[in-house]
Amino acid sequence: MGRMRLFEIHDQPWFPGLLRDQTTDALQFVLNAGNLYGPIVPQLSKALKESGAVRILDLCSGAGGPWLSLPKALEQKVGHSLEICLTDKYPHAHAFDNAKALEEKRVRFHSSPVDAMQIPDGLTGFRTMFSSFHHFEPSEARAILQDAVNKGQGIGIFEAAGRRAKTIFLTFLMPVGCLALTPFIRPFRWSRFLWTYIIPVVPFVLWFDGVMSCLRSYSPQELGDLTSGLTGLEYDWKIGQDTSGLFALPITYLIGCPIRETRRGATSPKS
Repeated sequence: MGRMRLFEIHDQPWFPGLLRDQTTDALQFVLNAGNLYGPIVPQLSKALKESGAVRILDLCSGAGGPWLSLPKALEQKVGHSLEICLTDKYPHAHAFDNAKALEEKRVRFHSSPVDAMQIPDGLTGFRTMFSSFHHFEPSEARAILQDAVNKGQGIGIFEAAGRRAKTIFLTFLMPVGCLALTPFIRPFRWSRFLWTYIIPVVPFVLWFDGVMSCLRSYSPQELGDLTSGLTGLEYDWKIGQDTSGLFALPITYLIGCPIRETRRGATSPKS
């Protein structure tokens, strides 16, 4: 089964911003509670070392994604502190309110909208995307990669969604996780209880968009196709899957770094 061209509710312009923010809040909290992206720390830390990056520019961050739990483990692996800047086309206002509490983790939010296909020159760093690359059609996804190449920045794409029966089945647990964990999401908001328990829009959207995400996701082979035809600097592209965690859920990754002169002789040609 190939990638399907479908839609997700929280991407739609008619979906209220309040509900979009609450959906991304719940998604972030559930993913962090399960440490879903913990398995990619070795791959990402290796790429950061190879690129020499000390700053991470996260794209399509939503409410923060895994960056509220990843920094400590990642810094232990790379051996130095990291500055992490979170960006989004639809900046999460409530997440900005919590930015001061994240200063000790060196995480900050960029308050202006950022288009992942055309990053402003002033925003630099190793680019990352978590659970969001599937939102883009192939021409748009290739534009995201091309923009990184044009500006000589490393990039790492990480996706838990996948066109696998097991992954699709696990999306049915997302509403359960949302219902169980919502009381622990901070800051406390009565509206969150309303749209989770009284009128369960948030659990439904998490389930619906989760299934759509799986069906829209790129396979490793399709990710490889996206890197072919990119022009500019020579890049080393690594594509694969890491499996770990409670549910042994495969995390698909695409990591690209500019090939430095010192590595050129030891690195395989761009695929």
